[in-house]
Amino acid sequence: MKNKVFPSFDEAVADIFDGAIIAHSTFGIASQALNLWEALSRKNVKDLTIVGNMLHPRRDPPAGVRLPTYGPINCVSQQGKVKRIIVGFTSNVDSDYDKNAAEYDDITKDIEVLPVSFGTICLRLEAAACGYGGILSPIGIGTFMEDYCQKITFDGKEYLIEKPLQPDFGFVKAWKADKLGNLVYYREQRVHNPLVARASKVTIAEVQEIVEPGDIDPDQVHTPHIYVDRIVRIPHGEMGSREWEAVSKTLNLNFRPKSGTQT
Repeated sequence: MKNKVFPSFDEAVADIFDGAIIAHSTFGIASQALNLWEALSRKNVKDLTIVGNMLHPRRDPPAGVRLPTYGPINCVSQQGKVKRIIVGFTSNVDSDYDKNAAEYDDITKDIEVLPVSFGTICLRLEAAACGYGGILSPIGIGTFMEDYCQKITFDGKEYLIEKPLQPDFGFVKAWKADKLGNLVYYREQRVHNPLVARASKVTIAEVQEIVEPGDIDPDQVHTPHIYVDRIVRIPHGEMGSREWEAVSKTLNLNFRPKSGTQT
């Protein structure tokens, strides 16, 4: 049996190469592989392409609390490390964080930011996962997207040909894995991680718990082991662990925009 369990996040990302395409889930803290991104920020690599729904800006944590800088933002802030971002939202989606959004705009000024609807990103990943030649999409007709895609007419309607998007590496976050690589997600983690896992050439999963083969009910497996290449268990108390998530729930409340009405 191939050993898919890696002892550290740094070892799990050690072979990521210059120019690699990396896809990840970006639906809040719970679904992001925060530790893998931190490990990649410590690695000397350049010209990466990042694929995701959004690139969260930095948030200032309450005093004395360790809060991540939201996934790939540390990598993006390192000169020359990231060449291109393919993303659904190009800036901060939380209007109260104007200062952080300004930081986002500043650090991405020398990076190619390609806004693509999240649905299109998903379909391009799906095309890669299934071996399709591409998809026909009416989204982007008459916009800058025509500079990136071939346009055709089918049954009297114009479409853009969106090519498959296959990441070299996929960073996923799951609740539980067995040593074979079968993954179980928890709630929000299921939104985008399963698709990233299926589409990527090499899928790296950071998980809260690793169990023996057979300990997971087959009916509860969300990503079969065939799509998973590496697994790293999040250490006790570290980012994304159960203990840390208990703290992050409180932090999320602290970051909600003030409405003047207490609920």
